[in-house]
Order: sequence, then structure tokens, then C-alpha cells
Amino acid sequence: MKILFTGGGTGGHFYPIIAVAEAINKTVKEKRLLPPEFYYMAPEPYDSRALFNTGIKFVSMPAGKMRHYFSLLNFLDLFKTAVGIIKSLWKVFKIYPDVIFGKGGYASFPALFAGKLFGIPVVIHESDSIPGRVNLWAAKFAHDIAVSYPEAARYFPTGKTAYTGNPLRVEILNLQTEGAHEFLKLEKSIPTIFVLGGSQGSERINRTILDVLPGLVEKYQIIHQTGKNNFLEVSGAADVILTGNVNKDRYKPFDYLNDLGMKMAAGAATFVVSRAGSTIFEIAAWGLPSIIIPLDEAISHDQTKNAFNYARSGAALVVEEVNLTPNILLSEINRLMDNQELLKRMSEGAKSFSRLDAADVIGRKLLEIGLSHEV
Repeated sequence: MKILFTGGGTGGHFYPIIAVAEAINKTVKEKRLLPPEFYYMAPEPYDSRALFNTGIKFVSMPAGKMRHYFSLLNFLDLFKTAVGIIKSLWKVFKIYPDVIFGKGGYASFPALFAGKLFGIPVVIHESDSIPGRVNLWAAKFAHDIAVSYPEAARYFPTGKTAYTGNPLRVEILNLQTEGAHEFLKLEKSIPTIFVLGGSQGSERINRTILDVLPGLVEKYQIIHQTGKNNFLEVSGAADVILTGNVNKDRYKPFDYLNDLGMKMAAGAATFVVSRAGSTIFEIAAWGLPSIIIPLDEAISHDQTKNAFNYARSGAALVVEEVNLTPNILLSEINRLMDNQELLKRMSEGAKSFSRLDAADVIGRKLLEIGLSHEV
């Protein structure tokens, strides 16, 4: 059996693919089936180590990006898309997978187009509350459709759409509480706030955290993932701001946290401040209360819709970027952290939103379709 994965451009598209591949490998081993051949088609491998660890072969494929705003790059990318379609026809034909799994985004279009032309069964997954253009198009011929938010289901055909949640890697799901405080040099008696700005960091969140840092370290410890490009600037500014502050050591900046670091930070955390990307699903799986700060709606409609749909579960408070000021952030953190009953309800809301079996459900469906296509 051959399974072709496609999508990419961001970790939110890529890592759910890795989670599904991990789930398939687990199911194949438990049921003693012949292991399938995995392929991943995209412009870039994104994380070569993750592909290698899950046994996925990378297949390079150009794909043009269609931006929501006017840009000369849109015209150039039309040619890139055309080249990608032509190449995908040949490469998909050579592989001839039994099923294609598409995560959406511009990078998945060439492979999905080839799958449609060759009559290969296609399964797609939508991570956002409002589907992207590629998934809306692919839904017309997809065999099955999975969505991360129940609100997204109304955009797709009822008979073949399922609310599965977002696939998460096992490495992220299992919190590391044992030894986390020692590893991160934290005190167990002091509440810990975990600040996440996405894989690239968020300059707006970083600046706001720096503005309220003296007030935060009076009562809390802060684990702050700044983003690699922002680390030197943020950590340097924090050193100046906290000069002479007796609680200076309560602030722990990191440029990037690998899987172990992420698990330990989440295991030590009492509360999370985060963007509204795919990290929402990890926060929900951890069962942590949160303040979610979506990107400005002019930049990303998805994050705003995702944030408010997640907040309906009672798991989070949303602070829109237009309303984000140092005083508001600090007062909201204090208000929530001082209300243990509310924090407990938010934690329960996060757990109720989380669908921990998403990767298993999707993986079993791909195996089912793949096995039937082999016959």
C-alpha cells in the first residue's frame, strides 16, 4: 500500500501529517499488517528529521501561492503552479498511491489535482474554522473530509464530513511533569505562565510581555518562547528591564523549544498566553487555561475565528490584537490567576474541546481506503 501526504508551508499543516503517519505505523504494528510506503509531496521538506523518523519519502513539487492581497508575486506564482501541476501528474503517476491525504494550503493543490485526474481516493483535513480555497475545491471530489472545528463542517458535504479534531503527535501529547521544574530551573511553589507566539515568535506579544515584565515576575514565573529571530533582542531588553529586580530569575526566555522542552514547559505551566494557530490544539490537549491573542483580522481571518470558536468551550479568554495593551494583558492575567475556580473550569473546557484520538481516526480511515483500493 502507498499513501501520499501533501500540504505544508507551515507547521500547522506539516505536523498533523506526521501525527497521522505515526498513528498508521502504530496501527499497522498492532494489526500485523504490511507497512505502507509513505510519500510527502510539497515544495520543501519542512522538517527532514520528522520525515525520516516516520519513514516518509520526500517528493519535491513546486506550488504557487495565491495571496489574498494584490502582489506581483501572484502572477509569478501562477507559472509556478502550472509547473507544479505538470510535474505532479508525472510524479503521482509514478508513485500511484492507493490514497492521498491533503492538509490544505497552496502546497497541496498539485498533488490533489493529479489525484482527481487519476481517480485516486482523496481524504482532506481542514484545521481552521473557515476552510481555505484548496480544501473547498477538493471537497467536491474528496472521498472523506475531516475538520478540526465543528463550525467548519457546515462548509462541506454532510455525508462525508466528520469532526475529528486536529491530529497531534504523541511526543507533544504526553506532558513531562517529572523533573520539569528542575530542568527549567523553576520553583514549584510559584505559578508559571507559558508564553507562546507561534514557531516564529510574535513581536507584538514579545513587546507587550516586556512592558509588563516587572509586574509579572512579582507573582509568577514566565517561560517565554520568543522565536529564533527575536531572542537576542527580547532577552537583552529583559536583562535591562529587570536589572536589580530581586525576581529576575523568574523570567526564562527561549528562542525555540524542541519536543522535550515543550513538554516540560507545558508540564510546569499553570497558564498559557498564545497566538491562535495550531498551538490551540496542543493547549487544549494539555488541559491548560489560556489567553489567546489572534493575529489582527486584516492579516488572518482564520486566527480570529479559531480563537473565538475555541473560547466558546470555556477554555480561554480572547484578547484581540487591536485591544492588546500592557495594562489589559496584566490585569486579565491577574484576574484569571486569582480565581482558582475559574481556572479549573477553563481547564475542564480545554479538555472537553480536545480530541486526542484525531490522528488514530484519520489514520484508520486512510488504511481502510488504501486497503480497499489495493483490491
